Amino acid sequence: MIPPDPSGRRPDRNLALELVRVTEYAALAAARLVGMGDKEAADQAAVDAMRMMLETVRMDGVVVIGEGEKDEAPMLYNGEHIGDGSPPEVDIAVDPLEGTRLTAQGRPGALAVIALAPRGTMFDPGPIVYMEKLAGSSEVADLLDLDRPLGETVSLVAERKGIDVRDVMVVVLDRDRHQDGIREIREAGARVRLITDGDVSAALTAVSRDTPVDLLWGIGGTPEGVLAAAGIKAIGGQLVGRLWPRDDTERQAALDGGYDLDRQLGVDELVAGDDVFFSATGVTEGDVLQGVRYEGRGEHATTESIVMRSRSGTVRRIHARHDRPKLREITGGQLYG
Repeated sequence: MIPPDPSGRRPDRNLALELVRVTEYAALAAARLVGMGDKEAADQAAVDAMRMMLETVRMDGVVVIGEGEKDEAPMLYNGEHIGDGSPPEVDIAVDPLEGTRLTAQGRPGALAVIALAPRGTMFDPGPIVYMEKLAGSSEVADLLDLDRPLGETVSLVAERKGIDVRDVMVVVLDRDRHQDGIREIREAGARVRLITDGDVSAALTAVSRDTPVDLLWGIGGTPEGVLAAAGIKAIGGQLVGRLWPRDDTERQAALDGGYDLDRQLGVDELVAGDDVFFSATGVTEGDVLQGVRYEGRGEHATTESIVMRSRSGTVRRIHARHDRPKLREITGGQLYG
């Protein structure tokens, strides 16, 4: 056993390198259902595979962002304890299949995603399902303000980047609630890329270098906001979010729970821990990651993952080749692979 390092200078365990097996297996399981039109089955396959692999990780984890409450989701529910119970104590955010509809329809951009942070440092959205979000790279991080008119922010981003406003691209979920914002963006002279689902992937695209997207804006899932923030802590950039109650009942529940509905939450408020681990594996092809691909007669599958740790700022891309018959054998047939 390696003795403790009192100086704190020795690199310690990188949980992200263990988490990549979790997202790989979830992606492999879901990929067998790409284009089959059954999003519930695809989601369940990813959940089952992720749950199976998480049991092998040495940690004392609690799911903060999961599949729902215990009585609504049989696996990976909020509050569930994950891992073998040994240190470290961590909060866990999971989306076994971000983009269930994308997977069912064979569309690009579906991911398997997980993030870990020290216990008590992940934002718990409580009763609020949605938040308004604005994300961009480090170059424009200080310009992200949900109180400023969206068209003005777009113009400031163009000025900061030294480009024509007509070259600015904003990715937005294609929802009726976004029509006014889309109009503002276009009236400012910028362009809009509409997506049906997958705003974790879109947020990572918006903060990354050498992508066609400059900003993410829109009202999407609060859990996805926390997951995206975990990745952004390592990759760099900023996401600001503000809780968005769907109705008066949800608004009152949030106020009763002590939530400030006017507050803008940055990455450090959404994930306060300094040592955050993030892993995502592509299920279908996308801007961020390749999807699962099959080789030869289908006996092998390849995956691409992005694995990050905020403490070191290390971002890895991992390409893996999987022997599907062997995976089925060692998992007792639980993983299609």
